[in-house]
Amino acid sequence: MSYQDYLPASWLKNRQNDEHPLVNLRKEVDSLFDDFGNGFFSSNTDVSIRSNVSETDTDFCVTAELPGLTEADVDVSITGDRITIKGEKKSEKEERGDEKGREFHRIERTSGAFQRVMTLPFTIDPDKVEAVVKDGVLTVTIPKPPEAAEQTKKVKVARAK
Repeated sequence: MSYQDYLPASWLKNRQNDEHPLVNLRKEVDSLFDDFGNGFFSSNTDVSIRSNVSETDTDFCVTAELPGLTEADVDVSITGDRITIKGEKKSEKEERGDEKGREFHRIERTSGAFQRVMTLPFTIDPDKVEAVVKDGVLTVTIPKPPEAAEQTKKVKVARAK
C-alpha cells in the first residue's frame, strides 16, 4: 500500500509538475525510517549503554552494562536531580589488525564515547551516592532523601467486581 492511499485526493494533483509540500514531507519521513532500519544511525563508533533502574523505599539503583570497562573508564556525575554516566570504550590494537597481517572482515565490537543522563524525582545528594564497577556492570546506588521517602504512599489495588 502506498503512502498516497492515506493522503487526501486534493494533495495528489500535480501543481504545475510540483508535488504538494506535505507529500514531499511524507516521502522524507518514510525515507528516514527506511534508513533507520538499514543501520543508518549506527556505526562502530557508537557505544550504547543498556541499563536498569530499580527502586526501594530508601533508594534508587541504576545498573549499566559496560563490558570491558574499568572504573577508570567511567565517569558518574550528579547535577541537581540528574545523574550522568559517561565514558569511553577504547578500541584495542588487535581489533583493527596486528603486525602478523590479520585482516578483519567484520568488526562488531564497538568503541567510542558514550553518555546517559537520567532524571530522578528528587534532588540528589552527591556525597551519599555510591558507584561500583564489577565484572563489566556499573552499579550506582542513590539514597532517597527523607522527604522523598515520606511522600511515597502505597495504594491498595482491589480486584474489579
